[in-house]
Formats: sequence, structure tokens, C-alpha cells
Amino acid sequence: MSENLTPNLKAGILAEALPYIKRFHGRTIVIKYGGNAMTDEHLKQCFARDVVLLKLVGMNPVVVHGGGPQIDDLLKRVGKQGLFVQGMRVTDSETMDVVEMVLGGQVNKEIVSLINQHGGKAVGLTGKDGNLIRAKKLLMPSQDKPGDLIDIGQVGEIVSIDPSLIALLDTGAFIPVIAPIGVGSAGETYNINADVVAGKIAEILKAEKLILLTNTAGVLDANGKLLTGITPREIDSMVQDGTLSGGMLPKIASALDAARNGVRNVHIIDGRVEHALLLEILTDEGVGTLIKSK
Repeated sequence: MSENLTPNLKAGILAEALPYIKRFHGRTIVIKYGGNAMTDEHLKQCFARDVVLLKLVGMNPVVVHGGGPQIDDLLKRVGKQGLFVQGMRVTDSETMDVVEMVLGGQVNKEIVSLINQHGGKAVGLTGKDGNLIRAKKLLMPSQDKPGDLIDIGQVGEIVSIDPSLIALLDTGAFIPVIAPIGVGSAGETYNINADVVAGKIAEILKAEKLILLTNTAGVLDANGKLLTGITPREIDSMVQDGTLSGGMLPKIASALDAARNGVRNVHIIDGRVEHALLLEILTDEGVGTLIKSK
């Protein structure tokens, strides 16, 4: 793509990026990496280069990844069907073994390797490392029977996050890559929604930005039109009328919580766009939806 740009246009792009580089120098950017950006080979390379560039110009990117399609693929290979309740994966003990194998092993190490191939110094972690993510069993409120709670297995909710390990990696020029697996008080393993983990880590680190990569252009209204900016009240209405549902619910909830709890800017962006991170952070034109805190 860059070979089609004139030297003057390239210089203009760099000049446009300069004030953003200055503004966000030394700031933490938490990135939830998922969707097509994780499965399309070209987009994977673009993402890795983007993260390395952000680190090189002085920002502190922290990557939290999902791995739903990869988990589903392995479950099918072992003869299991993935089940979801209100956008959350039902996780029995056998499914938990698959989740930990895929997220903590296969996917995490692939992302680390990609970033390192492009000149970064990535380090892979799960919530078990250094007791990074303490968790307990999540019981889901039933939408059909108010007051009832649904047990969906080894799915966790976050009790606490210890940011010291991430801070240590940041100061050493490393890029943390975190799998959303938590540890219980008795050492039990919990599967935690990656959007929720990304949002809570952004809160704890007092991040400048939380960026959630998706397979859509951002948050869409009932007519499929992109909403570039949206308020909590508008989101509540969209959930009630069914415009927002399924897998988008935990994403929206974590984005709202982060915005309400100190994260300056929360963006849901289109991970199918080449270099979506750089477009969102370093240019005047964004590629998604800004979640406003008020």
C-alpha cells in the first residue's frame, strides 16, 4: 500500500501523527485483540506492526486477547459443542482444559511471536502468572427469571488485578500479552470474558485509551448506521430494545465501566481495517465508536 503514496503524502501522514505521538507519549493503551484481526493473516501482521510502532514512539501498549474461534475449532475436534448464555461461554471442566490450552498456549504464544518478529519484545502472560488476575465463580442473573442465578461452570468474575507485573514489563520495554484466565483462592482456573479483562486492566492501569477490536464498524444503531459517539443512556435504550445483544453485551458493559472509572477514551473499532490501531490513535479520522463517559 505504501508504495502507492507520494513522498509528500507520506510526509503529511507523519506530520499528522506527531501531535498524537506527543500527547500519548508515556501513556498506557490497553488493546483487546479479537475477531478477524486474529484470524486473517494479513491483518495479524498489520496488528503486530502497529503494536511495535506504538511502543517504539513511547506509548505502553498492553494486549489482552480472546480466542473464541480457535477454542470452537478445538472443541469440535474433540467432539464438543460450544454453548453460550447471554454472550458468555458455558465452561465445564473439559471445556476449561481446552480454553486454557488454546488461550494460554496456542493463541498467546502466536501473538507474542508475531510481535517479536516485527521487532517488539512481547511477553505472554495469563492471569495465573504472579497472581495477576484473582477471580471467583461468576453466577449469571437470569434474563427470563428475575432473581434467579445461572451457573455456567468455570467462568469467573474478577476479584482483583495486581498491576505490578505489567508495570515491571512496561519499564523494561516489554509488551505484555495477556490471556484472560483467572485464578481462584484455592488455585482453581477460571475462564473470563476477554472484553471484561481488558476493561478492568485499563481501569487499574489508569489507561489513556481502551481499544476493543471487533468484526463490525463499531456500535451500530437499529438501521445499521455507525454511531461515532454514544452515551450510557443511549446504550441502555439500545440494550432494552434489543439493538445490542449477544456477544456485544459484555463488550459494551466493559467499555462503559472503563469509561465511568477513569479511562479517558474508550473505542470500539473495526479490526477488519488494515492498521486500525494506527488510524484510531495517530490520525484525525477514527475508525469506530467512542464511548463517552457522560
